[in-house]
Amino acid sequence: MLQKVTPNYLHQEEKLPSPKKVEANLVSEHVGQQLRSMRKARRLSIRSLAEISGLSVNTLSLIENGKTSPSVNTLSQLAQSLNVPIPAFFEIKHKRQIAYQKVGERKQIVFAQGQLESLSEGMPRMGSEPFITRLEPNASSGAEPIIYGGRQFIYCLEGHITYTIEGEVYPLTPGDSLIFDAYTPHFWRNTASTSSRALLVLCPEDSPENLPERYFMP
Repeated sequence: MLQKVTPNYLHQEEKLPSPKKVEANLVSEHVGQQLRSMRKARRLSIRSLAEISGLSVNTLSLIENGKTSPSVNTLSQLAQSLNVPIPAFFEIKHKRQIAYQKVGERKQIVFAQGQLESLSEGMPRMGSEPFITRLEPNASSGAEPIIYGGRQFIYCLEGHITYTIEGEVYPLTPGDSLIFDAYTPHFWRNTASTSSRALLVLCPEDSPENLPERYFMP
């Protein structure tokens, strides 16, 4: 009689690394990357650093490649050799974000009533987004009021833009500004006979996805 044999691997639970082990590995990798960056910034070969620190080339290689987690004593030796504090090996440096835009090079968002120019293209969104908006003559937000959690700031550059907030009228001419809590029902209209331009900053409380479409366009 034939006996059915089940492969051994079907009886073995897949072993996944624990969250703590994964976190420790990430820390080791980061420390290694910091060490390599510091060493290269000082134009030291791994052999030169080994001679200065009293550590072996193999140990330094393992640390730089994230293969081992250095002890406090080892970090202390490296810190003294590189003339840095021990916490420097754990620092996370954020890449500096800069958005520099020449006139005419900004991203254009065109809609029926005019267009918007994004002033922060390339920057991570952090809850507020600035735009230059151009409104066609008689453009408006429509018959339904706009309502969202957050704030809105507008600074008139050209023309004449009128906001109505809970029945109160706020006319804006060049140099005038308005900031308000956008959870109050509001409308906007270009009341000039020509195009109007303004600096618009939208600051929603929720996720700032599709800002113009959700919070400004009719």
